[in-house]
Amino acid sequence: MVLGLREIRCSGVPLLDHENGEELMRVQPGTDIVLGNLPRESPGTLYITTKQVVWVNDVDKTKGYAVDFLSISLHAVSTDPEAYPLPCLYTQIDTEEADDDHSDSESNQIEQDLSNVTEMRLIPTDPTQLDTLFAIFCQCAELNPEPNDDEGEEEHDWVFSADQMVDEEAEDEGYISHNPANSIGQSNGNHDLARTILELQINDRRFEDAEEMDDNGDGTHH
Repeated sequence: MVLGLREIRCSGVPLLDHENGEELMRVQPGTDIVLGNLPRESPGTLYITTKQVVWVNDVDKTKGYAVDFLSISLHAVSTDPEAYPLPCLYTQIDTEEADDDHSDSESNQIEQDLSNVTEMRLIPTDPTQLDTLFAIFCQCAELNPEPNDDEGEEEHDWVFSADQMVDEEAEDEGYISHNPANSIGQSNGNHDLARTILELQINDRRFEDAEEMDDNGDGTHH
């Protein structure tokens, strides 16, 4: 997968990858777009699919932009005029590292410029649609979790203290935590690993108790 924003050429309606389960979630006509510090482009139509966000120019329907949800690291509704004059859906975009080996062709220059874009604003002519667009972005983001989430969860497992593990064991014998503070799609940690550590601690305590009983039985322990 290529991170970042890309320019697309289409026939007015973007093609979907139905074979891999891509579905159209929303079509929002009358949407302007602002890429980074580039001039605002309008008018256009926004297409949101389960995999990507696509904007197509209404005047030149062969021109447009697309970005995968895996490249969108943040999205939020912006209504602060100090941040931007118009209400919009603000997004941050992860990009690939710059490639020093490139030609000076016009098309390649456009690609290079887009590859450096880390912010995108989507401005519907009807600002009351922003909450709906935001909700759809949230839904699609959940459908596209980061591929390396498992690695992050393994690192997070060691945040739990022994006291927390004991408390959770007492609350739930199955040791499945339902922490409402965690958002959808996040793991509460590796419970099998935590349970193993807890059982080892309990067994150690049992051995200590057994030794004390033996010592008390022969009268050598004071």
